[in-house]
Amino acid sequence: MNIRLSLRKGEWEALLKRLQQAYARGELRLIKRIHALLYLIEGKSVSEVVDLLKLSLQTVYNYMTAFVLKRLDSLVYHRPPGRPRKLTKTQRLVLAKLIERGPEKAGYDCGCWDTVLIQDLIYTRFGVEYNPHYVAELLKNMGFSYQKGRFVSDHLDNVAEAQQVWLTQTWPEIVTLAKKKGAMILFGDEASFAQWGSLSYTWARKGQQPTVKTSGLRKGYKIFGLIDYFSGAFFYKAHPGKFNSESYQAFLAEVLAQTNQPLILIQEGARYHTSKATTQFFAQHQPRLTVYQLPAYSPEFNPIEYLWRNIKKQATHLRYFPTFADLMNKVDQKLRYFANTPKSILKLMGKYCQSLGAEAA
Repeated sequence: MNIRLSLRKGEWEALLKRLQQAYARGELRLIKRIHALLYLIEGKSVSEVVDLLKLSLQTVYNYMTAFVLKRLDSLVYHRPPGRPRKLTKTQRLVLAKLIERGPEKAGYDCGCWDTVLIQDLIYTRFGVEYNPHYVAELLKNMGFSYQKGRFVSDHLDNVAEAQQVWLTQTWPEIVTLAKKKGAMILFGDEASFAQWGSLSYTWARKGQQPTVKTSGLRKGYKIFGLIDYFSGAFFYKAHPGKFNSESYQAFLAEVLAQTNQPLILIQEGARYHTSKATTQFFAQHQPRLTVYQLPAYSPEFNPIEYLWRNIKKQATHLRYFPTFADLMNKVDQKLRYFANTPKSILKLMGKYCQSLGAEAA
């Protein structure tokens, strides 16, 4: 049934002003009441208003009848006597689960919670009315904070399971095998250091954002790297072209020539790491070389990432490189430093184990 309310002169502006005041005061029931009237004035049916505002049919009729009889004077609520109701411990637990599931699961047509929306959720589900300012305090006390969301790929459902298998099964297996064979455990990866430099945080005077010159040349100094879990040994090789199967095999061949121990290589899933040609190379060197793949989308499981970050922090952050040779010289200087101080690599290994918990230690 369609019922359309008509307004007298000035009532539209008055309704909007009262709505604004209601939002400022956190008067949830009045906010819903005015929105219901505005929807009816716009021509929405009573059933549409019921669905939109999660109200009962009788409540909407009551709002409408009161407005027809008393106009703006109907928009008044009297505080009930006694202490206002509060959420019980059980209701707080239910509320927490509703918030964690997201607004859409709770029936709202949006993806973000704000305090007004949660205020409405509390009133709708539990009949308890809180001011939005108190809702913010309530959420903090319940262990929630206002955060920016992040993207997670929709095809990564099995990643957490694979990571758990790595921590609890694969990694202990690798350590046991390495000790049995007297092997090095080499974590491998590649890095590119940009001539245009890299930005980072630094202390500076307020209102004076730090600036750094840049050549603007999009050219990178590419490095293959391997670090040993036990000794902190660091093997690296600069590469002028693109990373590919041939250059990767050449680097591994040099490392094999420089060492006598069996090698356990832990690598990520780059195409040239798993290509047919590289797989054949692994098969040819199987007596000395054993290969494990890290779980997909898990760079935090590779401690050499910490090394690359440290080198970039020291070599390229907020630095200007007018020529490519300047960049190469600075990066080579830092590479030599880490290659000559295996203790610094072992500290990174400790940080790595600490970040992954007891299973990795």
